[in-house]
Amino acid sequence: MKENETIPEFTLLGGPLHRLGCRLGMVRGTMNTFWLGAALGLLAWGVLMGLALLQGVGHKVFSLSVIGGHVRLLVAIPLFFLCESWVVPRMAEFVRDIVRSGLVPEVSLPTLASDIRRINRWKDSWLTEVLLALAAFGLPLIEAIAKVPGRTGNWSSLLVETGGKLSPILGWYLGFCLPLFRFLVFRWLLRLGLWWYFLWRVQRLDLRLIPTHPDRSAGLGYLEVVQEYFTPLATAISAVCAASFAEEISSGTMAFGALYRLVPMVLLLIAVLFIVPLFLFASKLRICRIAGLSEYMGMASRYVEAFDRRWIREERATGESILGTPDLPALATLTKSVDVVREMRWIPASRRLMVSLAASAAVPLLPLVFLKYPVDDVAVRLLRTLTGL
Repeated sequence: MKENETIPEFTLLGGPLHRLGCRLGMVRGTMNTFWLGAALGLLAWGVLMGLALLQGVGHKVFSLSVIGGHVRLLVAIPLFFLCESWVVPRMAEFVRDIVRSGLVPEVSLPTLASDIRRINRWKDSWLTEVLLALAAFGLPLIEAIAKVPGRTGNWSSLLVETGGKLSPILGWYLGFCLPLFRFLVFRWLLRLGLWWYFLWRVQRLDLRLIPTHPDRSAGLGYLEVVQEYFTPLATAISAVCAASFAEEISSGTMAFGALYRLVPMVLLLIAVLFIVPLFLFASKLRICRIAGLSEYMGMASRYVEAFDRRWIREERATGESILGTPDLPALATLTKSVDVVREMRWIPASRRLMVSLAASAAVPLLPLVFLKYPVDDVAVRLLRTLTGL
């Protein structure tokens, strides 16, 4: 049977919001949803700024104490959609790769197809997104009942401008902007859960792992490429955390020294979300490596013994007779194969993925340094150091 007749297309795109974006023409080619995210963020932010100007508190909403709202709407939301535009096609390519390469044996293809259909039903469900929306938009009501305006920074300071009443700007932010952001966060958590579930199902299949595969991951190397395309999501998470830290430091509710324990927690969160799932394959790769070392070292022992007996121990062997023989390239190839097996990775990821995710998480956190060391002070000190003044 043909591949496209047995294995459905794997995609995590779907649901009411995605279909709405397609109808409005904001989704290009069913995959590029960035413009939908940009429109949502700009719409929420634009109304917020319009209300702020009408209310005469524009100077307040552009202060550092409320930077979290701007980052959520103008940075994080577009990055959420940029990430799905990047990573979903890579996920589909990963599925095609493990089928095309024979990594998933033919007998396991019906199971793989069934798992993909199940995931497609879940991510396309109207009920799922409705429940997520209810949870996201219901939290502000719970917070209002508990008299907590939402820990989103110092937006509650705007209440002072209106005599302690819930102003239109604060109502729009707490009633729409923040719930919209929460809904998209919940939506991504669902997708990550579906992706982890899919990886768990794949590792349960009787995979034909090849210990001498050049990717040093027994044929699972493309999975690292998929995880690399999660960097926009990692950047969004880090940016939101950095903005929240900046709000609390500027408002005096958190000391700068707290960053020394909070920043590592952010990096740990990124690792848990995008690296830990790869450990699902650790057991299979370990077994594959052990079996490969046993098989290839056994074959290598037999080969080098025959090579030694023919070209070294043979009394009639001459130095000229070995020139041009295919035995030498074969010996080098076998040695290289054993080295590949020995250097197999514990998980289908290299240092490149670690560095990429760490950099995407660290960059949004770097500006926090200037909360303690202002830019002008740093520039003056550097100038004095360089010039010796």
